[in-house]
Amino acid sequence: MARVLVIGGDAAGMTAAAGLRRTLPTEHEVVVLERGEWTSYSACGIPYWVAGDVEDVDALVARSPERHRANGIDLRTGTAAVAIDLDAREVETDGGERLGFDALVVATGAEPLRPDLPGIDGQGILGVQTLGDGQDVIDALADEPQHVVVVGSGYVGLEMAEAFVVRGIPTTVVEKAPVPLGILEPRLGERVAEAMRARGIELRTEAEVEGFELDDAGHVRGVVVDGATLPADLVVLGLGVRARSDLAAAAGLPTGVKGGLVTDSRQRVVGADRVWAAGDCVETRDRTTGLPIHLPLGTHANKQGMVVADDVAAVLLGRTTSLTFPGVVQTAITKFCALEISRTGLGEQQARDAGLDPVVVSIETSSRAGYMPDAGQLTVVMVVDRGTRRVVGVQIVGTENAGLRIDSAAVVVTAGMTADEVVMLDLAYAPPFASVWSPVQVAARAAVKALDS
Repeated sequence: MARVLVIGGDAAGMTAAAGLRRTLPTEHEVVVLERGEWTSYSACGIPYWVAGDVEDVDALVARSPERHRANGIDLRTGTAAVAIDLDAREVETDGGERLGFDALVVATGAEPLRPDLPGIDGQGILGVQTLGDGQDVIDALADEPQHVVVVGSGYVGLEMAEAFVVRGIPTTVVEKAPVPLGILEPRLGERVAEAMRARGIELRTEAEVEGFELDDAGHVRGVVVDGATLPADLVVLGLGVRARSDLAAAAGLPTGVKGGLVTDSRQRVVGADRVWAAGDCVETRDRTTGLPIHLPLGTHANKQGMVVADDVAAVLLGRTTSLTFPGVVQTAITKFCALEISRTGLGEQQARDAGLDPVVVSIETSSRAGYMPDAGQLTVVMVVDRGTRRVVGVQIVGTENAGLRIDSAAVVVTAGMTADEVVMLDLAYAPPFASVWSPVQVAARAAVKALDS
């Protein structure tokens, strides 16, 4: 009999555990340690829970601990792993128990960045990564905050700012860069900034947070920005995340970009025997550049969990592995109120940093045939490598029906298609859905002209 021990009970960990429980003979144990009380939940849904679009936290839980246990998984919630002994092949829990393992899966996720600033540990200064974090924000809203400050305007910062605006709470967003959503090209970031200000958000760009002022009870009362204090009785940190890998690193497992554990295509931790890792705690590979990156998204976590389940079962049962994780092309989508925002592949500077010679085009077009009622507008930015004519990146900002067009672009980037090939793609057309030329093809035609000029 073998024991598979999984540390972490969200997307990657529970996908791996569930897959293993379906595959392994019943005499094999699948044990999961989860420090929180929820499992298999959507952290991406937290801003919409905060906004009130999602009525109850249970709606964000795909599979409860009770369901996992009913399926034969030994799931231990409220139990944290505090040490990994690779030589003894044991994990110590916060309750003092030492659990042996034949295979170890590390799926500890990521944690919000908390810069080392004066007052950062004050009450009311919250990150948003787990359902517990979301509950903390919900609880803080019960105190009816009068001034909310969101530090950072990445995906989480933008979505949380929208949540507070929807609730009618005066909100300030502080961003170090010239425009919000720095992963976008600046011209698209400006459109996002305009939309934020139009909804009443006080957006402060090129602004540096220097610390936090606390009251006598240790609760935040202000955010110090460029020497001035902004009033705040609730602060949300939207500065991004780092891999929660300290436990694994302390055991001697290798880490890379943003602390992500280094794995191979089968999610085996490099240099470790019978240790796998998956989800937000690992680094992965950009398929366009071949370089390692840290990209914490539930879509990747679930796929990596599938790969782990397949490979662990193959090792324990002496069979051949059938799945690998090939890497990512950095596809993402979000929105701010009615403005949809999506991207895939590389931006202009990323392409230059990778040694490419980027040609960048930007086009404006309609989301459906221009004569149709409510035909919205969207902007497409396309990045093409001059030498190979390959499309290496696409970004889209626009009204309803704009965002998900990024999926066809993600396939283009993944397949390494040229701009010429994209022009000739057989894509769907009918007036209610698109113009004769898909917006991505309109951009590709502009790219071909730029390449040939």
